Amino acid sequence: MKLLILNGSNLNLLGTREPDIYGKMTFEAYLKKLRKQFYEITLEYFQSNIEGEIINTLQKAAHLYDGIILNAGGYAHTSVSIADAVKSIKIPVIEVHISNILAREPYRHVSYLSANVKGCIIGFGLDSYRLAVESFINKIE
Repeated sequence: MKLLILNGSNLNLLGTREPDIYGKMTFEAYLKKLRKQFYEITLEYFQSNIEGEIINTLQKAAHLYDGIILNAGGYAHTSVSIADAVKSIKIPVIEVHISNILAREPYRHVSYLSANVKGCIIGFGLDSYRLAVESFINKIE
């Protein structure tokens, strides 16, 4: 199985940005742990702060991967274009959020992506990504 983890805006700052909300570990350090835990799965990673790059990556990924784990960051709450890109591809996408977006500011309570994904995992810190990988292993349909 080959999965893409796709992170959006500001997630390159994990480990330093608001550590009380997002934790103190960088995503690169967490990804090493994740790859070690799921050694039988190919986990590729891409991060961008640019909406168009995320859309391009989603469109290309549809032909290269078995599934996508998507944390669009703030774009989840603002980008109709990313939501449309998710809707247009045929492979399953799991939406993840590190924090519990429903316990935060009201504008974070709505995700444009959620209606177009197979499932959402929110509020489990970086462990949200592990749970998403496990959902693919358990053959989400």
